[in-house]
Amino acid sequence: MLLLLGLCLGLPLCAGSLEEAESWGDTSEHVGLRVPRQVRLLQRLKTKPLMTEFSVKSTIISRYAFTTVSCRMLNRASEDQEIEFLMQIPAAAFITNFTMLIGDNVYQGEITEREKKNGDKIKEKRNKTTEDNGEKGTELFRASVVIPSKDKAVFLLSYEELLQRRLGKYEHVISVRPQQLVGRLMVEVNILERSGIASLEVLPLLNSRQKGSGRAEGGARPPPSTVVNQNETFAKVFFKPSVIQQARIAQNGILGDFVIQYDVNREQSIGDIQVLNDYFVHYFAPKDLPPLPKNVVFVLDSSASMVGTKLRKTKDALFTILHDLRSQDHFSIIGFSNRIKVWKDHLVSVTPDNIRDAKVYIHHMSPTGGTDINGALQRAIRLLNNYVAHNDIEDRSVSLIIFLTDGKPTVGETHTVKILNNTKEAARGQICIFTIGIGNDVDFKLLEKLSLENCGLTRRVHEEDDAGSQLIGFYDEIRTPLLSDIRIDYPPSLVEQATRTLFPNYFNGSEIIIAGKLVDRKMDRLHVEVTASNSKKFVVLKTDVPVEPQKAGNDVTGNARPKGDEEEDSNPLRRLWSYLTVKELLSSWLQSDNEQEKEQLRQKAQALAVNSHFLTPFTSIKLKKPLQLKKLEDPYGMSAATGPETVMQSLQGSNLQPGPALKKPYNPRIKVSKTSADGDPHFVVDFALNKLTVCFNIDGKPGDILRLVSDHSDSGVTVNGELIGAPAPPNGHKKQRTYFRTITILVNKPERSYLEVTPRRVILDGGDRLVLPCNQSVVVGSRGLEVSVSANANVTVTIQGTVAFVILIHLYKKPAPYQRDHLGFYISSSKGLSGNCHGLLGQFLNQDARLTGEPARPSKNATSPPFPKAGGGSETVLKVKGHQVPVVWKQRKIYNGEEQIDCWFARNATQLLDGEYKDYLAAHPFDSETTFGLGISRGL
Repeated sequence: MLLLLGLCLGLPLCAGSLEEAESWGDTSEHVGLRVPRQVRLLQRLKTKPLMTEFSVKSTIISRYAFTTVSCRMLNRASEDQEIEFLMQIPAAAFITNFTMLIGDNVYQGEITEREKKNGDKIKEKRNKTTEDNGEKGTELFRASVVIPSKDKAVFLLSYEELLQRRLGKYEHVISVRPQQLVGRLMVEVNILERSGIASLEVLPLLNSRQKGSGRAEGGARPPPSTVVNQNETFAKVFFKPSVIQQARIAQNGILGDFVIQYDVNREQSIGDIQVLNDYFVHYFAPKDLPPLPKNVVFVLDSSASMVGTKLRKTKDALFTILHDLRSQDHFSIIGFSNRIKVWKDHLVSVTPDNIRDAKVYIHHMSPTGGTDINGALQRAIRLLNNYVAHNDIEDRSVSLIIFLTDGKPTVGETHTVKILNNTKEAARGQICIFTIGIGNDVDFKLLEKLSLENCGLTRRVHEEDDAGSQLIGFYDEIRTPLLSDIRIDYPPSLVEQATRTLFPNYFNGSEIIIAGKLVDRKMDRLHVEVTASNSKKFVVLKTDVPVEPQKAGNDVTGNARPKGDEEEDSNPLRRLWSYLTVKELLSSWLQSDNEQEKEQLRQKAQALAVNSHFLTPFTSIKLKKPLQLKKLEDPYGMSAATGPETVMQSLQGSNLQPGPALKKPYNPRIKVSKTSADGDPHFVVDFALNKLTVCFNIDGKPGDILRLVSDHSDSGVTVNGELIGAPAPPNGHKKQRTYFRTITILVNKPERSYLEVTPRRVILDGGDRLVLPCNQSVVVGSRGLEVSVSANANVTVTIQGTVAFVILIHLYKKPAPYQRDHLGFYISSSKGLSGNCHGLLGQFLNQDARLTGEPARPSKNATSPPFPKAGGGSETVLKVKGHQVPVVWKQRKIYNGEEQIDCWFARNATQLLDGEYKDYLAAHPFDSETTFGLGISRGL
């Protein structure tokens, strides 16, 4: 099979060409024959690759976002065909993994050091798209591969980014552009903010032309099928439109961005500091401060290329901005082409007359001539320097240049390096330059470096976009400076490897973020000192911030890492620190003119990027040799809920041992309790307080519905299990086997919800009916009930946060006559169940049990019964709930045979249980009635 990987991140991975691939389907014998247009159209429609699934899962922890994209495509054609995967990602994001599954082969990406001769590696170069998502735009990731006829391809892409606060909100943008109707389309975003979520909004689907100034329109509704569940610190946003809903949005498939905006609670003091293991992050975003005066020069390109809509829209935007200036601000305007045209040779105060005169000057600007970027910048810097030098400014102020152009330097100084050096020498770090580039002909690298070297920001605007509204939105971010010359200090003996701590300005609605490493993780307080200028005052904030160390739990990102890095890579604050550090090293490398210094910066950035699995200009993606997959009749679902490497581990073979049952990758997190009903069915009860485990069997009949947990009158929880029959194995002592085919859960408080679980699907009916396939990982919740499906592995049900059940899914590839796909039921947490709880398992919860007549305890690793007494002797008796039951020591396997436990086996289960077998039969799956009254214990 020919593999072509033509990424915008790089060159083809293997030798070959698109022309060669296309020639496979060439039918030269038809040359010269005229094919009707309708037939050609029908042929194209028939052979177009079908996208069967597109899912995105983002997890945002303390403003740091982990995103995984999963796309499954099918070649429906009768010949080999090229299939292309496209994904727009934020320009500020780092790609951390890319994996392809083509037929039986897995091509897994690995981040390695970039070499001069890339060979089989993917270059780091990315092509900028023509869109702007509020940062520097988006970048296009492209992968293409030739797939055999009727075969499938799965693309898995992971990336990470730190969300920036702008205009008082964080914005998370997910590109949803399948460009066809998709059977399974899902976007899931989980947000966890320890300081609390103050506001959250899901915007309508946006495309580039709809993006304006960032000022949200009132009454805008989120996309159809969007569900938002939120509490003080956590929010889950779920977007899963049906094919019909997709068609209503766009007839040929969705083409837009799914956008979430939110903000967090914050105090007015020194900020919020979070600590996790050895790492900390400091979020500093003061508010309610008086704004600093601005000295601003607007530098506008009026060359011939700005003719038409671009210049008209820009003029309109400047009219709006002029009216937004404050009375304490000072300003001037420069228009430039091959000549530099200055409105006033000095900065003027904001008065009605000056605003009117400025608008008249802007109105009469006409496009003509070339582009003298160097001359315009030098003139603007002189205006600002002269104003500051010749005016006795009592208030501290901020000097800014807002520079807009659509081209490259063509007049005067045209060498990029000289323009940068001239600007840097003239500004002397006292003037911040904010640049906006319009269209595809602009020298965006020049603008980017101008802003980077002069404490500013840059934006790119496509020619077809509304340049005026983009200019207004950009100005809105910097219209209100609150602090200048900010310095944040930590004790050097306690903090090391901190990111940038000096900042020229702080604008209202933004945020300063510093991350670092703690020398002593046992410390309980961290001294922080902030110094800055605010209007007429020099501000000094000092405080000792309480430090509450936490331990990193399971990898919340969904991305598995090499074993040696698990602890560090599962720490989101460590990932955030790595992200900021690499970004700052890249920025320093870009600004440096010293070759030796540049090489040192490159080596540092490269080493950290490789260690953190970041794709940067100094690293590459190398696709490993393909791994062979075992062909499955019902392969595991590969949704975005699991990271690429997790999927790889699930599929690549170590856990797919030969045998009748499909062995799922063992996940120790499902080892929640021994108390369970699984298999034939075999019951296990763990009396944790007594360090005693008891097991027994129930020989039910196919079609019987057994009451497992009955607590309807108190906690409102009922669990029933329906049995399915199968022939007994040859030479067995049983006539038939029974398994649980269906587990049903009824929750009556606070509102009634019904849950039905089978090996193939989960049905949740809590007002809105949801049907979830078991071969896809997904989490849903409503009315205090949360259901988490781990693809073809287990279903976790959590009720009010105090009751949790885990239902294992047992599937067989080629079942023997005595095997059936079935379920296992495990009680993870029973805190919310009452003392009156009953049922085959429920009656033993929170009960005491003890043994009598036991001469010794069995050893944990014993391989034979502990009582090898010949000729009888004292028997072991279990006492529980007034029953006295003879028991024998036994070993039993649970968790689908993954673990063997020691237990005391009651041969006669009727002596152990209250009532008779018929008392545990339910009339229907959601039957909540029970034969047993409150507190009644009846033996036989």
